[in-house]
Amino acid sequence: MDAANPSAPHEGAARVLALADVGFAAARALLARHRLELVEVAAGEPIPGSYWGESEAGVIGHTVYARADTPVHSLLHEACHLIVAPAERRAAIHTDASDSQAEEDATCYLQIVLADQLAGVGRARLMADMDAWGYSFRLGSARAWFEHDADDARAWLAGRGLLPHPD
Repeated sequence: MDAANPSAPHEGAARVLALADVGFAAARALLARHRLELVEVAAGEPIPGSYWGESEAGVIGHTVYARADTPVHSLLHEACHLIVAPAERRAAIHTDASDSQAEEDATCYLQIVLADQLAGVGRARLMADMDAWGYSFRLGSARAWFEHDADDARAWLAGRGLLPHPD
């Protein structure tokens, strides 16, 4: 997988699911299961800790910040950065959470898996939204990467107890 396209990543993209579509309560409950807090930011206000700005989710320590117009894929991606970060590093994270390409890949993989835990989202929709936003994968789509090129990300997550070990 390549890093997400840093130039205007969501400009002209098709409409993606936003937190307003799934509700803060479900997202807050999902993040709480991973010992993260979700803080709702008022409409039009800047999102603290947002790497991309605008409506994109932000991270500071154990907290994910988002607005109603924050894309669900963005919320899950930033939350997964915190989930995969070692505990000793998590508290120091502010805005830029990525530590390595392996961690970035694991983050992308986990956000797809966690999408199944949000009613009305699911992995198929999340992967379509990732593609629409501008994530860039060697095989051309999030689905192709997830299904055919993500063994290293899955193993990375399993090795840290974040996914079951494959049989």
